[in-house]
Amino acid sequence: MIQAYYKSPYNDFILAHGDCFKLLGEFDFKFDMIFADPPYFLSNGGISLQSGKVVCVDKGDWDKGKSQEEMMVFNLEWLRLCRDKLKDNGTIWISGTYHNIFSVANCLTYLGYKILNVITWEKTNPPVNISCRYFKYATEFVIWARKMQKVPHKFNYDVMKSLNDGKQMTDVWRMPAIGRWEKTCGKHPTQKPLRLLVRMILASTDPGDWILDPFSGSSTTGIAANLCGRRFAGLELEEAFCKLSKARREEMEHHESYDCLISHIEDLCKLQDCSMIVREDMRGYIKTPF
Repeated sequence: MIQAYYKSPYNDFILAHGDCFKLLGEFDFKFDMIFADPPYFLSNGGISLQSGKVVCVDKGDWDKGKSQEEMMVFNLEWLRLCRDKLKDNGTIWISGTYHNIFSVANCLTYLGYKILNVITWEKTNPPVNISCRYFKYATEFVIWARKMQKVPHKFNYDVMKSLNDGKQMTDVWRMPAIGRWEKTCGKHPTQKPLRLLVRMILASTDPGDWILDPFSGSSTTGIAANLCGRRFAGLELEEAFCKLSKARREEMEHHESYDCLISHIEDLCKLQDCSMIVREDMRGYIKTPF
């Protein structure tokens, strides 16, 4: 039985510390959705510009470069393990750049997933390309796939349409990278914006659903899930990031912090009344993954 590193007061946010390749085989639970931001394997001494300063982009040993063959083996294994944890009508979202996203797509197809969309996240505030030898990198990609080829998946079409002023939402999402309001407890080096996770969760889950993140980092997925009235289980290898996740979730218990997060996320502002009702409904006893 997995020992939880942290559980929120109402068990709607639980986190385990350890290697997801090991932990995924140690509990028997099916999730409605999985979000994964796996390593891009880019920590090879590169540089970038942040706040006007040239900085090294190395993230840590977990992001050290791999060969194409090694990357394929890595992606096949974690995607295979995750597929076993999805409900038959469940979906998975995987973020990446051109460095790893094609490997992920090939692995998804090989394992029997059905790719539904490839979302292009266009950043409204991309970093400068200091080499001046390429176009500025302003996009990342998110693959959305379902577990089964022929089992229908959840898609809250009407919600997405209402958030897009009554028009069908496209697969290009324009939104900024993380802001200062998302880093009050510290910052993960590959932290995704809450806006991005909130939209995925609203699109493909219902209130009360369970969401898994096998590479949890600072648990942006979990914060977004709870803001949307969903439940979260995360797995994280680095204890420092587990501590950061715990601090972020505990900060949410303060009404002013909770309201501040909501106020910065446009999609949630439009659904605030509904979200508040869902938050109250989550206070009963629930079965947890571990």
